[in-house]
Amino acid sequence: MEQEARENPSAGTRKAGDEMSDIVEVDFESYVNVELDIEENNRLAEVGHNVSSLTQALLQNEDESADDDDSGTDHFNTEKSGTQLQRCERPGGVTSSLPDTFQTSHLLFYERFKAYQDYMLGDCKPSEVKAFTADYLEKVVEPCDWLALWSIGVFDVLVEVYDLDLKDLKACVRLVLPLQCDTRGCELTEEAIVTLLEANQHRLPLQELLVVYEQSGDFDLTALALEHLRFFYTHIWRQWEEEDEDDDFDYFVRCVEPRLRLYYDILEDRVPLGLVAEYKSLLENCSQCFQKFSVLCRGLRTNSDTELDNVSMVESLKLYDQLETFKRKLHIIENPLLRYVLGYKGNASQQCVQSRGLRASGMKVVHVVTASCSTIQLQSLLSDRLLPLCSSEDTEIQFYRDPVSAVERCHQGDVVIVLPGIYSVSSSIFLPDSITIEGFGLPDEVVIEKKNKGDSFVESTGADVRLSNIKFIQHDAIEGIMCVRQGTLNMENCVLQCETTGVIVRTSARLTMNMCDLYGSKGAGVEIYPGSVCSLVGNGIHHCKDGILIKDFADELDVMPSITMENNVIHNNAGYGVILVKSNNGEQRDAALDPSEEGPAGPTAVDQQQGGVTDPTSNGSADVQPESAENNSTDCDVASASGRKLHFIRQISRNKETSCSRAVQDLMDHQIFVSIQGNQFRRNGMGDLGTFFY
Repeated sequence: MEQEARENPSAGTRKAGDEMSDIVEVDFESYVNVELDIEENNRLAEVGHNVSSLTQALLQNEDESADDDDSGTDHFNTEKSGTQLQRCERPGGVTSSLPDTFQTSHLLFYERFKAYQDYMLGDCKPSEVKAFTADYLEKVVEPCDWLALWSIGVFDVLVEVYDLDLKDLKACVRLVLPLQCDTRGCELTEEAIVTLLEANQHRLPLQELLVVYEQSGDFDLTALALEHLRFFYTHIWRQWEEEDEDDDFDYFVRCVEPRLRLYYDILEDRVPLGLVAEYKSLLENCSQCFQKFSVLCRGLRTNSDTELDNVSMVESLKLYDQLETFKRKLHIIENPLLRYVLGYKGNASQQCVQSRGLRASGMKVVHVVTASCSTIQLQSLLSDRLLPLCSSEDTEIQFYRDPVSAVERCHQGDVVIVLPGIYSVSSSIFLPDSITIEGFGLPDEVVIEKKNKGDSFVESTGADVRLSNIKFIQHDAIEGIMCVRQGTLNMENCVLQCETTGVIVRTSARLTMNMCDLYGSKGAGVEIYPGSVCSLVGNGIHHCKDGILIKDFADELDVMPSITMENNVIHNNAGYGVILVKSNNGEQRDAALDPSEEGPAGPTAVDQQQGGVTDPTSNGSADVQPESAENNSTDCDVASASGRKLHFIRQISRNKETSCSRAVQDLMDHQIFVSIQGNQFRRNGMGDLGTFFY
């Protein structure tokens, strides 16, 4: 080798160069391979990070839950192997060949809220809901090869998903053989199921599928995604929203969040039963009205008969007006603030107990309520109350251990005397007859305390009911501590310790409240409805959300409330001392009818606005006459009136979306006050007097 190198030095140089070239080539290839490996690893790491982030966000990390006790969710640790969801077993005592499914219906508010806001809907418009939902499902739902129960009202059938059609939110399925199914009230064969699947082209709505339980954890996100989809189209989405022309708004903020909160408020017994029944009835009526309106509109597009078109146009306008009315009422109930402020008229037949009237014998009874009493108390009771009340032979005395039992046996004209003590009751107290209930002692000594949940504590519908010298303590009542639905309630020297809402005076009812102390209401201390009569003299109303809330949102059939306020002390309320609720349009009509009030009142209300937003669309719609379509006979006039009416209704709908509150100083001059003098207002958070516009 050395000799060859000496003889041919260039060969040695060439050989060394070749070796160096080989080394360079090897190093370059290694470098390229390393770079490619690094790039591939980074890409896989990024994909893995995205999948892990989405999984953690949807399932909630267990460590994070330890620091957030208010989330109200079931948290999972994605690092654990296997499923993080519970098994939903078939109902006990039911023999079934079907497999179990995932338990997903137990999800709480925070879980659904986060899924809809952050992953499924975001800030989409109503017209974009389906596209956003399909995009969300594409990311999280397994595309094929998973088992599910096709579950509808009358049967559950095991099927296999082999493809997805997310554009229509459907899955392509095949029947699992041998047939495995449960039926309810019907008999199904394999041929019948196959026929049903063929009629649907083997494509089923995803919300009708329940993912079969599997411990691997591979289908957790699929099960959760289908639960969110199913819940959304069952409880949130409205079929008329897809065709709504006014959809330039954040659908989650305006519709999803308030409806989701209402669902859980109802689930947790925070909404009166009467309001729940009214809401469900409105939903059903609105759906039926929309169906009729849609059919009529399709007929208008295909029918060429001019005369028939005119008749259908007028009919469609009536249905449209009715549909918008239903939608506005639904919006009021769904919005937590408007639900509290505007309330509802309630289902009196459901809430009230039938009046018993006078006894057939004509005898009157004095009902004495006491668990035990001393000799001195009994002597005092006998001399001070029983002897004067029982001077005639047609009166007898009966004794009870609790006030509810005594009231339930009362007839018109009876007297209930409650001796000192703390009486815990678990049901509402209904007062359908003209009776007197009085505490024999100071209010703090005679205490009636409600423990269990219910719409209200005391319901008064009698023509002349009198309460005195009693302290009422409210716990968990949904509607209020006391509700005067009809008739007259006279209350004197009572203490009302509220927890939710205070005293409610419904339309056509009368309340006289003298020398009482009311506090602690999370709503208003006293709520006064249109058409009611209310006299408040010498009361203390304090430490409530608002002191007195007056509802002047009367429609054309209602009249304004009539209120007397004298020598009351209204203090330390979080909102206003007295707040008047009214619509923007109502305010404009009042101003038009009474120009003398426009002068100082207009700028004063605006200049002293507090914490509110003035509605810029409230002007311009008050002068439109919605009845104009019926006042014209020609085809041209009908078409013109139709356009004006549609514009009017849309404008009203927009006006309802924005509300504001204003502090005003001229409220005392309002015509709803028969007399208002000697009242003291102290340390109310937003001011003494205010107006809420909706």
